[in-house]
Amino acid sequence: MKIRHACLDDLAELAQIEMKSYPKEEGASLESIEQRLRYFPDCFWILEEEGEIKAFVNGMRTNEPDLLDVMYEDSRIHNNEGQWQMIFSVVTAPAYRNRGYARRVLEDMIVNTKERGCQGIVLTCKEHLIQYYSSFGFINEGLSSSLHGDATWYQMRLRF
Repeated sequence: MKIRHACLDDLAELAQIEMKSYPKEEGASLESIEQRLRYFPDCFWILEEEGEIKAFVNGMRTNEPDLLDVMYEDSRIHNNEGQWQMIFSVVTAPAYRNRGYARRVLEDMIVNTKERGCQGIVLTCKEHLIQYYSSFGFINEGLSSSLHGDATWYQMRLRF
């Protein structure tokens, strides 16, 4: 089992996992994932075993302290020197859920992001996941302004 950054060759598999993991209005499209891979492949962390992607985390870097909906759609605003690592997706392939894969890739991503000199990591999640992300040290900052997918989101922040 290894954790690595993504490349364009991973596109189809990443898009398939994303599609199976989120409602259509919340998940990233194939085109969106492709754009992200072109602009910030080093902000994709993949847990792979025997050539198969089992879980991944992706997002972008920015100096904006809050996760904004425009970030999901416009990869060009990624700033490789940004102080905040945003997380868009924490995903495990359906056949491999409840085995700790997402935890392992997220822990690696946190260490890697800290080593890169970021101030911290920001994500939004649904209420039932607040406790999960709190277990990594993320602090719930309350309701997010996000309207992504017409859902209610809470913003979580991990400061280094």
